[in-house]
Amino acid sequence: MFSSMDTLAKFMLRADYPIGALIWARYAVHLVVTLVLLWPRMGSKLFRATRPGLQLTRGLLLVASTLCFYSALRYLPLAEAAAISFVGPVMTTLLAGWLLHERASTKQWAAVLLGFAGVLIIIRPGGALFTPAAIFPLLTALLFSIYQIVTRRMSGHDHAYTTLFYTALVGGVVTSVVLPLSWQTPTAGQAATMIGMGVLGGYGHYLLIRAVEHASPATLAPFSYSQLVWSTILGYIAFRDFPDAGSFIGMAVVVLAGLLALNWKQIRTPFGAARGGARKGGGQ
Repeated sequence: MFSSMDTLAKFMLRADYPIGALIWARYAVHLVVTLVLLWPRMGSKLFRATRPGLQLTRGLLLVASTLCFYSALRYLPLAEAAAISFVGPVMTTLLAGWLLHERASTKQWAAVLLGFAGVLIIIRPGGALFTPAAIFPLLTALLFSIYQIVTRRMSGHDHAYTTLFYTALVGGVVTSVVLPLSWQTPTAGQAATMIGMGVLGGYGHYLLIRAVEHASPATLAPFSYSQLVWSTILGYIAFRDFPDAGSFIGMAVVVLAGLLALNWKQIRTPFGAARGGARKGGGQ
């Protein structure tokens, strides 16, 4: 769903549609989808945030991350932009030691170096992708890493669905404030595309929350790299962009670094319990 949303965004950006209006549509529709899916289930509990300041910070970080990634999509192929941004989990390992005072192991430090090596292989200094635009997916990764750390700080304080709602709310309000600066009345086709982006983004986040109900985030993390496969396929279908051999090698290195950064001891134990929980949930 996220790869499909990014493909639609790149399609709009190639048509020179303003980034600000595009991000507004993504979050405004996301907010509507979240309310439709969660309000009947949660009622007034959906709006009860015990740490509103952190909710606001988290939402602003995600909006900024989206802005940087859409800026990357304007200039870079979809698969390469996604791959560079996937150095985020490695950056989280780096930043967690500084912001959360978590000690990184030697293996995790090796993952940090490997991840940045993968990025260098993709952009290849002196190559076609080595342009100022390459900074945008790196900023995306940095902002999303801080977003993940703030999310970790909020763990256990607010319901996951409340956090999902405030993510959409902050994004919708902030982008609405600046919307007059970049508004362009869309055609019927563009409006449908923008609605599609919001639905894909909102429901994609909902599915992530549902997944975490059955398995730990550490268990689920490796599966997020399948997004690179979808981005490659959709980028080729939609725009005839296909990574060269060097980009594929760089993608593999970034994925390897992300997997190396994970604490596999934390994954093995929850995985068996998660599978049991998933079966129980399915039975209910």
